[in-house]
Amino acid sequence: MNFFKELTFRLPTDFSEEDLISEITQEIGHNDFSYQIIKQSLDARKKNNIHWLVQCGILEGKQDIPQTPPDILQDLNIKYEKRDKKVIVVGSGPAGFFAAYILQQAGFDTKIIERGDEVDSRLKKIQNFQNTGSFSPDGNYAFGEGGAGTFSDGKLTARSKRISTEKKFILKTYISAGAPAEIAYLAQPHIGSDNLIKVVRELRKKYIDAGGEIVFNTTMTSFKAEKGKITSVITDKGELQADYLITAIGLSAYETYRMMIKSGVQFKTKGFAMGYRVEHPQDIINEAQWGKLQMPQLKAAEYRLAFKEEGVLPVYSFCMCPGGVVVPSTPYANTNIVNGMSYYSRNGKFANAGIVAAVHPDMLLGDTATALEALSCLEMHEQNFFEMSNSYAAPFCSIRDFIKKREPTELPETSYPLGLHPAPIYNILPSVITSSIRKGLRNFSRKIKGFKNGIILGLESKTSSPIQAVRDKTGCAEGFENLFVIGEGSGCAGGIISSAVDGIRCAASISQ
Repeated sequence: MNFFKELTFRLPTDFSEEDLISEITQEIGHNDFSYQIIKQSLDARKKNNIHWLVQCGILEGKQDIPQTPPDILQDLNIKYEKRDKKVIVVGSGPAGFFAAYILQQAGFDTKIIERGDEVDSRLKKIQNFQNTGSFSPDGNYAFGEGGAGTFSDGKLTARSKRISTEKKFILKTYISAGAPAEIAYLAQPHIGSDNLIKVVRELRKKYIDAGGEIVFNTTMTSFKAEKGKITSVITDKGELQADYLITAIGLSAYETYRMMIKSGVQFKTKGFAMGYRVEHPQDIINEAQWGKLQMPQLKAAEYRLAFKEEGVLPVYSFCMCPGGVVVPSTPYANTNIVNGMSYYSRNGKFANAGIVAAVHPDMLLGDTATALEALSCLEMHEQNFFEMSNSYAAPFCSIRDFIKKREPTELPETSYPLGLHPAPIYNILPSVITSSIRKGLRNFSRKIKGFKNGIILGLESKTSSPIQAVRDKTGCAEGFENLFVIGEGSGCAGGIISSAVDGIRCAASISQ
């Protein structure tokens, strides 16, 4: 859209549309205009002057600025061509969905297979797990329609500046499926799990309306290949012919990765992060960040923390969920992993975030690690956390106790639905991780007043993958001509946006 002028305004946190129109009128000298918000970011550097920075594009005259739905082929410069090619996509998270959705529109015959439940059944099984402790292997926080991101804060941030075209398309697609329109311009957009459930359901409808097929409760167990070319996919429900195979199975499907590695798919190890999750009353974070408990029209205060010192692993906060809850995100029985989520309103009593240390599998194993060894190492730690209580209760201690290596004595209030288990969690992970996190916590406690008054709990092991698929310049798995390994589990993406971009680029590569 061609604006004749772009203007940026400083506005109070509770500004109205009338306030913005008044500012534009004052700036350009008349009121015969239309506008669109291009970007809106919160400036909270000074507690006595917290405000929005609102960048607007101005058009001459009164005119409607339509929120046009995405035009898949035009927006992504992909051409439609009827092709007699079958594409099997394994996994329905952002990477798998966008790959399948675009290829279907480009003329391919696509089918998504998802090991978990469709989103509504998945939600019921998650609620039952949290109420009773009865774990479901096909309806949990890791597996099911929409992937692990369906039950998260729905953050849509991405650091790369080389994905603007794809990112705009992704945001337009989410908005057309019911996501809040503001995600198109907020600097820190999020959808919230309550909205994500609806969005995922609507995206499925769009995909099916385009001619695609999705089958749930179906797991890929192997594949057949001849001279580097996939010919079919073997599932627990039968065999599927395939001209292309795209795997987008996320961070948790260990048995599938082991099968792929043993079948000749090349993976290498890489750095990742592991640690715990911290939780505080949201009031502590609001007071520390804003200087007051509430700000007009703002939901809940956030933070982003990082600590780096020579001789210590880098430590940082990850997936901060203001007004959120800590959830039992284990993908398998007898493992114990936590994650964070929040609803769109972010109005919960607590704030939580992962506090993790960046590490390489070689460092954990004391030798050059293979991909299989890296997965086994991670799985061992996830099982160790379960064995601490022999349940899905989250091992925890206070942040103060963690720093001083003291046994926890009190059982605090928490958002975690399956209860807390007092434990010296500073002794479970390797000391190279815990000693670094201890120093990081001391540093964070100086940056955020009251940070020591929180708790640290559970295992945060799904920030990123410790293994990475070896891909050629077309994005194809090395040694194969029609196998693509994409998304977070490929080790080449992280988060909703970058995973979706990986799926889009995979579709573009295949369609070309």
